[in-house]
Amino acid sequence: MALDPGIRAKLEKITTATITTLLLKKGLRNIWMRGPQPFTPAAKGRRMVGPAFTLRFVPAREDLATPESWSSPRSTRAAIEDMPEGCIAVADAMGVTDAGIFGDILCARLVKRGVTALVTDGAVRDVAGVVGTGMPVWCRGGAAPPSVAGLTFTGWQEPIGCGGVAVFPDDVIVVDDDGAVCIPAAFVAEVAAGGEEQERLEAWIVGKVEAGEKLPGLYPPNAENKARYEAETRK
Repeated sequence: MALDPGIRAKLEKITTATITTLLLKKGLRNIWMRGPQPFTPAAKGRRMVGPAFTLRFVPAREDLATPESWSSPRSTRAAIEDMPEGCIAVADAMGVTDAGIFGDILCARLVKRGVTALVTDGAVRDVAGVVGTGMPVWCRGGAAPPSVAGLTFTGWQEPIGCGGVAVFPDDVIVVDDDGAVCIPAAFVAEVAAGGEEQERLEAWIVGKVEAGEKLPGLYPPNAENKARYEAETRK
């Protein structure tokens, strides 16, 4: 699924914190991934958006998790060649942090493919090289051993669990300094619209706090302050 450019532009202005609040109001509590944090310099201080391209790893099995498996038709190499421009690669590494799922060469290819970011609840390897590619990576850290030291790659573009969150292909991922959130595809347009308004409201509240106003009745705003907000921002 290609993400509408207008939706992408709106989501790029909405924090992951705001998104979690909006989805909480819809009854969705488990959309923030535990573990992935901005790891490379290209990830820090940025907000990025894209449809999820999922990858799945399972525990290593000795007959499958071998260096020879890297040449298999079912490999991370093959998966990368299926990734569309603008997607965010989301890898379920089961929280394993003693094996790096991607290294500098694979990340360099992600950059050439136009992949927006890599998100995983695991680790990457060849850290200096990965940083050198300019690939924005959200993960749990670096690890020298290759993926097959602890994991078996099984496939791509299927439902996964990354950081304890169910991620389906074409759900929309938003990443920033607070980590990674998954917006279920059915809620994307609603979050984009509601998030813009929420960000405007919170900016107004911040202004009032900086002016010395007290929080009760202001955050969250009561009826009187909602009316003030409407009056002051709709001029």
